[in-house]
Amino acid sequence: MDGQDTFQRENQRVPASDLLQALASGQEIKLTGCTVSGAVDVNRLFVKSEDFDIASLASDTEDNVLTLTFDQSISLKSCVFEDNVCFSALWENSGQLQVIFKRDVIFNMSEFKAQALFTNANFKAPAAFDGCTFDHIAVWREAHFTKRAMFRTVAFNGYGIFSDTVFDAETRFTNTCFSKGANFTKTMFRGITDFSGCYSQGKSVPLYESVHFARHRYGTDETFWRFIKQASQDAGYYRVSGECFYKERCAHVWSRLRGSGYDHLSSGQKFMRMLSGVRVLPEVVFGRLLFGYGERPVRVLFVGLFIIIACAMFYSSPWASLTARDVVEPANCDFAEGLYFSVTTFTTLGNGDILPASGHLMTRAVVMIEAISGAALMALFVVGLSKRYSRG
Repeated sequence: MDGQDTFQRENQRVPASDLLQALASGQEIKLTGCTVSGAVDVNRLFVKSEDFDIASLASDTEDNVLTLTFDQSISLKSCVFEDNVCFSALWENSGQLQVIFKRDVIFNMSEFKAQALFTNANFKAPAAFDGCTFDHIAVWREAHFTKRAMFRTVAFNGYGIFSDTVFDAETRFTNTCFSKGANFTKTMFRGITDFSGCYSQGKSVPLYESVHFARHRYGTDETFWRFIKQASQDAGYYRVSGECFYKERCAHVWSRLRGSGYDHLSSGQKFMRMLSGVRVLPEVVFGRLLFGYGERPVRVLFVGLFIIIACAMFYSSPWASLTARDVVEPANCDFAEGLYFSVTTFTTLGNGDILPASGHLMTRAVVMIEAISGAALMALFVVGLSKRYSRG
């Protein structure tokens, strides 16, 4: 933007029409501590009665969609917007206008007293909304963030909508408050994502149906599920909270396996990092696959049933040796008797009417393993069942 004027103000009251004209003229925007009066609505640029000079405005129309491109950097720090801020079409025609920001867009520490609409906006450069306050609804539906997107310590006093939004790069919502809920339906996070410290003051649980994390195998979604879990628990949705807890723990395992800085390691270092990941194998096998972190108690039932039937087949095979009480010579039993003995062994009931033959080490080893497995699995099932259905 060399050679172009800069629209620069500090601690002044600025009419929205002046700001819109500067945008249309391609001037670099630098406002600090200003109060913007009137609606900052790009749709006003095309209202004849407004009499804006849009000769320098880069615009294009294709398939009834008007595209506006702002090639200048926009910095509106610590500003107060008294009326709507709209870089999109009106609600009823939301798909008929797209705004493209080719350079940095900064709204840090600004306050939006009315609606903030960025539907279908395309941010080609970093976008920063750190420390902003949105008193009413704030919308980034179907927006596209190509570079870094920062929403740290933001206060959404109204509803925050990010449905169908794509974040290609680093995205951070650290310590952000969603007072009246949020919508992340079908949102795509392709880069590093951080929702650490996010919270909700109301009883509304953010919508997250079909949300997608491209770096799921890195555990980047852990903080997101922790946020949804806490919001669900505060609102009394314990089943939802439990499901999010399960997803959070699964993501935590991946984060431990990959570790920080994994992308910047050499091939050999990555191999050693993955090799050292054997330390999380017990949690993966017992915590996640078997127990489901207490949220999948049915899995324990299926595993127990499998062990009972497998052992019953062994007991009724020629490789096992069982004997009845007061019978000296061992004999092969049929599947029904093997199943009966397997159930009594698994449940540690031990009626004693059928016993492993004396001196047959393989049979006794299988009996000991089944008894230990039965005691452990029954305890896990009781814990999981009580955790899932007795919360609140």
